[in-house]
This record gives sequence, C-alpha cells and structure tokens, in this order.
Amino acid sequence: METGQFTAEPTSNDTAEHEVDVIVAGCGPTGAMLAAELRLHGVRVLVLEKETEPASFVRIVALHMRSIELMAMRGLLDRLLKHGRRRPVGGLFAAIPAPAPAPAPKDLDSPYAYLLGIPQPVLVRLLEEHAVALGARVRHAGKVAGFQQDDQGVTVELADGERLRARYLVGCDGGRSTVRKLLGVGFPGEPSRNETLMGEMEVGVPPEEIAAGVARVRESRQRFWLRPFGAGVYSVVVPSAGVGDRAVPPTLDDFRRQLRAVAGTDFGVHSPRWLSRFGDATRLAEHYRVGRVLLAGDAAHIHPPTGGQGLNLGLQDAFNLGWKLAARLGGRAPDALLDTYQAERRPVAEDVLDNTRAQMELHATDPGPRAVRRLLTELMDIDEVNRRLTEKITAVGIRYDFGEGPDLLGRRVPDVEVAGGSLYGLLHRGRGLLLDRTGRLTTGGWSDRVDHLADPTAALDVPCVLLRPDGHVAWVGDDQRDLDGHLSRWFGEPTG
Repeated sequence: METGQFTAEPTSNDTAEHEVDVIVAGCGPTGAMLAAELRLHGVRVLVLEKETEPASFVRIVALHMRSIELMAMRGLLDRLLKHGRRRPVGGLFAAIPAPAPAPAPKDLDSPYAYLLGIPQPVLVRLLEEHAVALGARVRHAGKVAGFQQDDQGVTVELADGERLRARYLVGCDGGRSTVRKLLGVGFPGEPSRNETLMGEMEVGVPPEEIAAGVARVRESRQRFWLRPFGAGVYSVVVPSAGVGDRAVPPTLDDFRRQLRAVAGTDFGVHSPRWLSRFGDATRLAEHYRVGRVLLAGDAAHIHPPTGGQGLNLGLQDAFNLGWKLAARLGGRAPDALLDTYQAERRPVAEDVLDNTRAQMELHATDPGPRAVRRLLTELMDIDEVNRRLTEKITAVGIRYDFGEGPDLLGRRVPDVEVAGGSLYGLLHRGRGLLLDRTGRLTTGGWSDRVDHLADPTAALDVPCVLLRPDGHVAWVGDDQRDLDGHLSRWFGEPTG
C-alpha cells in the first residue's frame, strides 16, 4: 500500500537513473519527520515501512520542550495539541520530585515550557500525513532485505525481491536496525541487566488503596508506579525478574505475578489495552554515516526510557539531518556539511546515554544508590541544579560546537516576538533566516535559501543572528563580509 505522490523535479541532473533521491527505511516518528524535512526542499523521498498496519496498542509518549519548539517551527504544533495533554516540566530527572525550574534567558524562557503527552500511533499518523501532504511517498509492507552502494547511489533490495535505486539511504528502522546491521556499523554498549514491564490496564481496587500501595513501594523502588489514565485505566510499570525476549510481549499473568512480588498485591488488574517490556540496554552506533547510507533515531542509539528522551532524540536527529542532506542533494553544499550531522548529533546522544545510565543507577534499591538519590534530591532544591538537569532532559541546553564566539552561537533561539508575529512562524518552510536588527545586512546570493527579516525591535540582545533551518544560531554579529563567510559555510555557494 502506498500513499502520496511526487510533485518535485529531480534536484540535480545526475538523478536520471535514480527512482528517488532518498529512501528512508522506517516510518516511525524519526523517519516520517525526516521525509517531511526533505520534502520542504523538493527532495524526492520514498519511505519504506516493513509493517503493514499501524501499531495496535496506544502507548502514550511525551514530547519534550525542544521537540515541541521544533513542531512549532514547522507549523505542526496546533495539530498535535488537539490530540495531546500538557503537563508541567518538573520531576523529569530520575523521577525525583522537583518543581519546574525558574526560567533563564537562554534556557527555559519559552511559551513551550511544558511536556506534551500524546498517543504514539497518533503522533506517527500526524507526521506521516504531514510528509505525504508535502509530497513524500510511503510504502507499507516494504521491508529492506539488502542494499549495495556505489559512488553514484544505493540499490535497495526489498524482501519480495524488488530493487529500488536512490542517491542516499537513511536507516530510521529502530534499535534492531536492518540497515545498520547490513552496513556493518558497530553498536557497542551494555546489554540489558534489568527489565521492566509496562502497560495500560484496568484495576479492581479503589484509587485510595492504589495510592497507598504505590507510595509505600516507591519509598524503595522507583521503577514502579500505577498512574491513572482516565476512565478506570491505569499506566502500570513494575520491575521484572530477569531479562526476557523483548520480541515476546508479556502477559497479564506476568504483570500480576510481578505486582504481587513487589507490592504484595496485584491490585486486581484486568482488561489490558497493551503490554510491553523494556530493558536498560545502552548502545551507540560507531558511525552515523558510511558513504551514502546514514542512520538516525533508534537505529543510531538505544537507551532506557527513563526521562522519556528516546523519541525526542530521534526527532531532533531528523531536524538536524534533513536540511543538510537536501543541500547536498541540491549540489549547493560540500560533502563536509553532511559530515556535521554526525559531528553534532553523536555527542548529544552520548550525553543522553550517560544521563540515562545515571538515572538507572538512581532507581536501584541498593543502599549506595539510595543514598546518592537522597543527596541529589536535596541538591535539586537549588534552582541552578534543577535547571541544568531539566535542560538535559528537554534538550534545550544543547550547544553545538561552531567554534569560538558569543555564548548564543550554536544554541537554539527561543520563540521571540518579531515584526509581524513570532520568530518560529518564519521558519515553517525549513529555510535559514537572517534576523537583522541593524537593517544594513543582506542575504545576497543566498536569498533563494535564506530569508531576511530586518527588525530593530526583535527581542534579542545581539545585533543580528543567522539561524539554520533547525533553529540553531550559526552566526552572531553585524559585519557583512563575516556574514557572507558563514552563509557559505552553512548554505553553500551563492547563486549568480
């Protein structure tokens, strides 16, 4: 089954032998978002999803602040808000109770300083619809079985024997990525040592009995909760004995058995909506790119779900990669620009893996980890500590290394008010943006890919900023010659 039609011309003359410019393996949130980002620049995209139907279970995922900002940048947020539920940004790190930290000028001062809970199938559907509306094709039951790459492109073989030709292939096909395995990229890290059962189900005891039981158990076990989800349904998380096969979902009896072992009661759980298990395996791909094949999302990194960072990390991979790959395909950018994808995103993933390792240690029941948890709980009363850890989880503290310069360089800019509306409203097309408070600068030969707003009233404490399509600051200053150098660095050679 296919949806969507191509509407753009090939991005350069050497695409005649290629059926598409980019094949994306996997139509989860990362793959769908990447396809949409590529389509904003006219790239011909085919997304191959091995599953024939969407997931049957309704798992709630959380979009963190930086991902919410990115959705606002592309005009998608209003659609998501109709299907999601907001909750405060607080208590994110290792589930240590803490209020939302006070805002700081470069960090949390944002109209999007909240968590957005949304059913994962709904998120995937909305992102897929967005990509298709932009002209991407999505093929379900399209399982990648093999591929070969050469200097001109990649030949992808499907499980049914069909062969497809593209200029690039991106594996967004999850933690057990076929693309990564076939590419021969190492995936070092630690295997699962602990397993947790997670699901949604109804319970057969009064809410006050549940609350008392949860409070008692969580005095020593942080990987345990029953949280009301509405209409008598609860989200249930309980540690499991041993490590099972993640490909085999747990049964309701498994939940009952573990609840009795941990809490002394199974709370009368029944009528499950969905049941799953997750481990604490932590792995990072050695390379995000080999020639014309790239990795993004869980295909490049896996870690425990504590802090809810995995889906967000993948979405942000897509935003970082999309415009760079499009620029390379359009012949406007050097190969070095594509290399910045790994240079920027892999260190971010390393940091996420480290903070999830730390959080898992803080969930342990041994006396040492419990003592560290008590100490950290005290330290989080200090607003700077709370803010730093919140920045890690929500990804608003990321600063890419663009060399020496003002503190704003390499960071994201909050959605400040500018002439005619909001800053993020100017980024819907996925282009760069020069925000010019002096009125003296120009984008010149880059105006076909970088917008220009002269606004002396913009709420920034620097003269001018050049924003990349992902909202990160590529340049700060007021000198035209210096600006031209950075326009070339990030957007390729000028036209004309």
